[in-house]
Amino acid sequence: MIGISDVEAAADLIAGHVVHTPTVPSPGLSALLGVPVTAKLELLQRTGSFKARGATAKLLSLSDAQRAAGVVAVSGGNHGIALAVTAAVHEVKATVVMPRTAPARSIRIVEDAGASVRLTDDMDGAFSLVTRLRDEGLTLVHPFDDPLVIAGQGTVGLEFADDAGDLTDVLVSVGGGGLVAGVAVALRARRPDVRIWGVETEGAEAMSAALAAGGPVPVALSSIVSTLSAPAVSQLTYDHVAALVDEVLVVPDREAVRGVLELAEHAKVWTEPAAGCLLPAARRVLERVGGGARLGLVVCGGNATTGDVLRWAANFGLG
Repeated sequence: MIGISDVEAAADLIAGHVVHTPTVPSPGLSALLGVPVTAKLELLQRTGSFKARGATAKLLSLSDAQRAAGVVAVSGGNHGIALAVTAAVHEVKATVVMPRTAPARSIRIVEDAGASVRLTDDMDGAFSLVTRLRDEGLTLVHPFDDPLVIAGQGTVGLEFADDAGDLTDVLVSVGGGGLVAGVAVALRARRPDVRIWGVETEGAEAMSAALAAGGPVPVALSSIVSTLSAPAVSQLTYDHVAALVDEVLVVPDREAVRGVLELAEHAKVWTEPAAGCLLPAARRVLERVGGGARLGLVVCGGNATTGDVLRWAANFGLG
């Protein structure tokens, strides 16, 4: 497992290459939920999500030989965007493997950044192909199964701990677990009394399944939230979450989309369902801990089009 010194080293490494995103009290969300809410606006990060941090930390750590070989990644959207854009800045050839279910906008951004895109029928196929490409000589930049990437994502938690006021509970979205693992390392060191809650969507429950089984297990993916849809977590992220996170909550896709609409209306930010899922989870946390809570939300990304959100809302009967 990584430690706080690894996250601090990652912060020094990526300083100047990523945005120190705002941490702000949200009067709208505080009124909506009935308790003070502070939001870490990672959707304002370069490439629209926290993923730029881990990708940058990894790319800046590569040897000359690894850079020359070119990099490869598997992604449901945001990691691919981050790697493609960051690799272009550092003049490294990138290949991104994505399932056909990835948002069309994400695929287009990856291509426009100059990366080679390889599409597969599903996320399982994407992970299989990226493993083969790694074995053929490309340098793998894994979205979560890498200590450097986790440390890079952990800089979100470092900034949150330094910039936020008093907090009792922090909610973090979970896909493969890199973000929640890194944030948990930072918060446990800087804010040891804060409760940390992971949040997944139904049909993308890789971490919940791992915690129930005592280790990583494959899961069937059916969630609309492609950016949280890992077919399994890694032993590395599982170990961090099992040791450092209080609980992982699972919410329906419908409520995650409702959360996107509520964040737009009450927080005045445009997010993706991977961030929208935090609001139904926050309500569940408040049922558990009571009205004295002071919530922190890691608003992880905003790479969803208006068309995507309106279509999901219509499908779920959300007005």
